[in-house]
Amino acid sequence: MIQQAGRRVRENVARVIVGKDDVIELLLVALLCEGHVLIEDVPGIGKTTLAKALARSLGCTFRRIQFTPDLLPTDITGVSVFNQSTLQFEFRPGPVFSQVVLADEINRAGPRTQSALLEAMQERQVTGDGVTRPLERPFLVLATQNPIELEGTFPLPEAQLDRFLLRLSLGYPQPDEERAILRRYRADDPMEDLAPVLSAEDIVGLAARAREVFVHAAVEGYIVDLVNATRTSEALALGASPRATLALYHAAQALAALRGRDYVLPDDVLDLTEAVLAHRLIPGARMRLHGEGVVGVLRALVADVPVPVEENWAGRGAG
Repeated sequence: MIQQAGRRVRENVARVIVGKDDVIELLLVALLCEGHVLIEDVPGIGKTTLAKALARSLGCTFRRIQFTPDLLPTDITGVSVFNQSTLQFEFRPGPVFSQVVLADEINRAGPRTQSALLEAMQERQVTGDGVTRPLERPFLVLATQNPIELEGTFPLPEAQLDRFLLRLSLGYPQPDEERAILRRYRADDPMEDLAPVLSAEDIVGLAARAREVFVHAAVEGYIVDLVNATRTSEALALGASPRATLALYHAAQALAALRGRDYVLPDDVLDLTEAVLAHRLIPGARMRLHGEGVVGVLRALVADVPVPVEENWAGRGAG
């Protein structure tokens, strides 16, 4: 059921986005985990288009927030306005009260504004004027930042980076894919004809079913070993947190379900390790001195962790 639903969404989004099936799959993983995604890429790659296509395919509400240095926290969460006719304050919800939110160039705004997203991302609620207002489900934040232009930006603190389930990059299209983009957008924008293939209620139900995917005790141990390897590495000043362990666990469940299985394979974990863990790691002084990248160190660590071998990964008797 989850595999069929995921295929419908992928095919629908692929009518607009060319050649990014792996990225779309990761977005569906985040959606099933009710997590959030940080997209690091240069302008013009299609980040906004991807977010819009996903929102339309799911029949979800969508809002885009352009982060700038003068953006205030209330510009995100909303503000209470005095109504002279009723002589009462009325709350006007901000753009975060949408099911798919694109936080464009999130590192352009100051720390206070960035932190306005923290409660919404983690607790799925907004508190203001002493009132807590829940956000609609599903709730997915797609935040973007340009890794090239760093002047006048405010790097996200580690506590906020840890709130993102995944970090990914779209990358430039291949020449044949770029030609397909030219032909697809030659006359009209295919986004205009995009119709929902799943409802918001469907997604909530599928997310609950994804949590039922079986994880063998050996796979659980493998996940713990991978995360622990980042904590003991001399190349890293800070390893992944227990939140990262949970993120990798639930993301593997969602990916297995999208691939048509009711049990997780070690390959599911391996395919997600970089997207889930890399942005949570802080390089050590020696690593920065030699110009090594976090991704390269992570790949080396993953290669050193033994992959478990079992005859029956779906065996419910284990664990």
